[in-house]
Order: sequence, then structure tokens, then C-alpha cells
Amino acid sequence: MAGPFELFLDAHSRYRFRLKAPDGTVMAVSKAFDDKPSAVSGIRHVREYAGTGLIRDLSAGEPQTPWLGPR
Repeated sequence: MAGPFELFLDAHSRYRFRLKAPDGTVMAVSKAFDDKPSAVSGIRHVREYAGTGLIRDLSAGEPQTPWLGPR
């Protein structure tokens, strides 16, 4: 089951969304958007790109081969 996106107004009255895991854990929070249609468009983009995105490891440490998921 996919977690829900929650659309909300932040402390500066700007629109943001957060993605929650099924257990309620906040997995991601968006940038601030000027209006609701822009925030909803941002959700559409996340839905489209997140499932196919490669992992780019920018952390310090030994270089490793990128993990592309199960084969």
C-alpha cells in the first residue's frame, strides 16, 4: 500500500506537501509553492519520477556501484 500525500499550508502560508509511509512516518517534505495548483503539480511529478529514479550516493566513504533495485 502506498503512503498518502498530505497537502498543507506552512507557517508562512505557502503550500507544501509531505509523503507519509503507511505507518505514518514522514518520508519527504516538499519545497514551498505559491499556490495549490503548483503544489498538486509537484505531487504529480513526484509520482511520475520517484518510481524510476536512480540512487546517486553523494555521501562520504568508499565509492560503490549504484544499487538499481532487485533484478
